[in-house]
Amino acid sequence: MTPDELEAARDRLVPDVVADGLRVLFCGINPGLMTAATGHHFARPGNRFWPVLHASGFTPRQLQPSEQHELPGYGLGITNVVARASARADELSDEEYREGGRLLAEKVARLRPRWLAVAGVTAYRVAFGDKRARIGPQERTIGATRIWALPNPSGLNAHWTLATMAEEYGRLRAAAYADADG
Repeated sequence: MTPDELEAARDRLVPDVVADGLRVLFCGINPGLMTAATGHHFARPGNRFWPVLHASGFTPRQLQPSEQHELPGYGLGITNVVARASARADELSDEEYREGGRLLAEKVARLRPRWLAVAGVTAYRVAFGDKRARIGPQERTIGATRIWALPNPSGLNAHWTLATMAEEYGRLRAAAYADADG
């Protein structure tokens, strides 16, 4: 993909991968330019979402971004806090995060996933006005949907390794499968 093709994807919207009653609705910060250019969530090669999803036991094999349509079959989905694509999350304003949080809460109330998993605790803090939020389960709920803040799988988040992220995502998986039938 050329730099011009990536730049042409700026501000593009990427459709959610959702269904009613998912076990976990994963929520990224916003689509990156590679995601917007391809239409596939977490598409940048350095992003660790797909490897972590598999390593944590959510999927039986590592899916490619182009296989995102298979997620609802596993009870999983993907959305974003902010819908518009940008090269970096720091291009987003606090107002965009807050409005994204409001729209996300409406979406979650409509779709009723068991868990909303926000991949980026800083984005969660701003979107939901919870400055004390930490990685892990949150006290806040949206209706019956529980919320878990996860580490952002971006390759820029070097503080979290693939192994430590898989461990945290695995904690969510254990909770998601322990709190419901089947």
